Amino acid sequence: MIPFEELDYRPTPMGPLVLRRRWVPAAGRDVHEVLLGDEHLMSSLFVEGERALATLGLDGVEGADLQILVGGLGLGHTAQAALEQSGVGSVEVVEALAPVIEWHREGLTPLGTVLADDPRCRLTQADFFAFLRRQTGPTWDAVLLDIDHAPDRWLAPGHADFYGVEALTRLRDRLKPGGVFAMWSDEAAPGPFLAVLEAVFRDADGRTVAFPNPLTGEASACTIYRGWA
Repeated sequence: MIPFEELDYRPTPMGPLVLRRRWVPAAGRDVHEVLLGDEHLMSSLFVEGERALATLGLDGVEGADLQILVGGLGLGHTAQAALEQSGVGSVEVVEALAPVIEWHREGLTPLGTVLADDPRCRLTQADFFAFLRRQTGPTWDAVLLDIDHAPDRWLAPGHADFYGVEALTRLRDRLKPGGVFAMWSDEAAPGPFLAVLEAVFRDADGRTVAFPNPLTGEASACTIYRGWA
């Protein structure tokens, strides 16, 4: 039982980045948390949404040697779930903060070095939105995004333009025929962003994912948005 332990602290251009582990009595276990400045980015107490981003995002995507792009590494649960899906050939994870990648290579996260050790998984340090703008031609069978809190709640103001028709159209054109864009949002139910997806993609939906919250004793929920090329 560890009441509180700071595993790493790094100054970054986006603010101080902290990986910590603490005992959560309501859950009866240790949890890992990632904080960036005043933002609480992720907790291992709640991973259902991150895993659902991969399982729902890849649901119905057919073929062999599927090429998957993940925006945002965090504690690694979206990438792990993607690698577990049938037909996936490679997963490239683009993460802006170099220390987060180092945590996975050094085994500081609950997943240890699982992602760093998997030859199908590549961890790339880059700004996801700038990375995407540099790409040309249909490249991926799926793009799975978990960076901002919601389409209207960004970690940095420069992310805002991505959630409009122009940027999403560029993303759509990077998908192979039948490919999917899926995105995690902290919203308990689909919001206005669904209409933007519907204006860009052949088909789109938003799925609510409910999961138990031991801190409140009730269910919490997030949203997975999807758009098909």
